[in-house]
Amino acid sequence: MSIAELFILAVGLSMDAFAVSVCKGLSLGNIKVKHMCIAGVWFGGFQALMPLIGYFLGSFFADMITKYAHWIAFLLLLFLGGSMVKEAFTGEGDVDAAMDGKSMFLLAVATSIDALAVGVTFAFLKVAIIPAVSFIGLVTFVCSGAGVKMGSIFGAKYQAKAQVCGGIILIAIGVKILLGGLSIL
Repeated sequence: MSIAELFILAVGLSMDAFAVSVCKGLSLGNIKVKHMCIAGVWFGGFQALMPLIGYFLGSFFADMITKYAHWIAFLLLLFLGGSMVKEAFTGEGDVDAAMDGKSMFLLAVATSIDALAVGVTFAFLKVAIIPAVSFIGLVTFVCSGAGVKMGSIFGAKYQAKAQVCGGIILIAIGVKILLGGLSIL
């Protein structure tokens, strides 16, 4: 696999994390560099970890994992998106809670499940796994940090509407993943 192919793959894998990071920035409003780094570490870390796990699981578990991955991602994103919409209307939630470990863990898992299947593919292609996952993690780190910043620029003026929009985007991403997994899309 060439560096150009790996870059295209890394950018493609990072798009869900980028979209979720934009939503985080929208809901946070006023961000700090630490918010960008938190999103980058969580999303980049999981985008690197999941292909590594997939690589080691190999083809033996591929059918079982990919069979339910879209349902898991859909349910996680539906729950998180629904919570964002609810918080916008009830006024619940604060900046620190939006970046807490539990929230970030669930989002990181939900946005990186597709990378698990990529790891299985890497095993078949005999890709040098450590450089590949490191590169994917780095690209996702940068995209996620940039996404948080972009979201905060727009979210500072339109906090509640942005939070509703962010929640709807998370739900839409979940639906897209589900439909893709069911071969409807």
